[in-house]
Amino acid sequence: MKKPMLSCSGLSVKYGRREALSDFSLSLAPGEIRALIGPNGSGKSTALQALAGLTRPVAGSAAIGDRAVASMSRREIARHLAFLPQQPVAPDEMTVEQLVRQGRFTHVGLFRSYGPRDEEAIRWALESTGLADFADRGLRELSGGERQRAWISAALAQEAQILLLDEPTSFLDIGYQIEVLDLVYRLSRERGVGIVMAIHDLNQAMSICDRISLLEEGRLVFDGQAHALADSGLIEKVFRVQGRFVQLATEAPPHFDVHLSRWRDITP
Repeated sequence: MKKPMLSCSGLSVKYGRREALSDFSLSLAPGEIRALIGPNGSGKSTALQALAGLTRPVAGSAAIGDRAVASMSRREIARHLAFLPQQPVAPDEMTVEQLVRQGRFTHVGLFRSYGPRDEEAIRWALESTGLADFADRGLRELSGGERQRAWISAALAQEAQILLLDEPTSFLDIGYQIEVLDLVYRLSRERGVGIVMAIHDLNQAMSICDRISLLEEGRLVFDGQAHALADSGLIEKVFRVQGRFVQLATEAPPHFDVHLSRWRDITP
């Protein structure tokens, strides 16, 4: 079994008196994609922020390799882990390359100029996301999918082997959603990047993720593979819907799909 590159145990987070995350645990292997799913307010974004060291837990701990995240500086964390929030913001006049160059700041700092290794990392990040020909374009000129790829490219320029994505397909048309998911899948399989992704779309989670964590009111109620979740009945219970999973006759992901024709609220 591969040694975890990112893990946490017993993470609990409170906002005031409200417990947003309770006793959450996770282990991420190199090249693995893990989905965090659950209704709005179930703790998905809070879990990502705690894993990234952006939110201080009241209990439990997260670790990158053998090091506790709480013991690392932001710059140290950024050398291993990149976090992409739901709606990142940058000036529209900024070019794609300028955005990606910002991803190297953790290695360059304030007083060192970009060296050959930095330039190579920037080139690799642009090529890995299919944006080499877009380097001189302003962000305002990009489609939604291209802009999201630009942000992922900036994260890759950090040379981070752990990628945390908060709803990376939200507000995108279906074509751009597929574009972003295909990139995520290729990064994991071809580059060995470990990815934790909070996502609303169950079909997308089932399609590309190796493991799924289902959260309900801040608590982890399922942690396992897609086929086990499909057989558990927990989707219907947690999301308060009716439906069924359909196994697809295909060798490639997705392996399961959600049939939505009968989805409706369930009266408790």
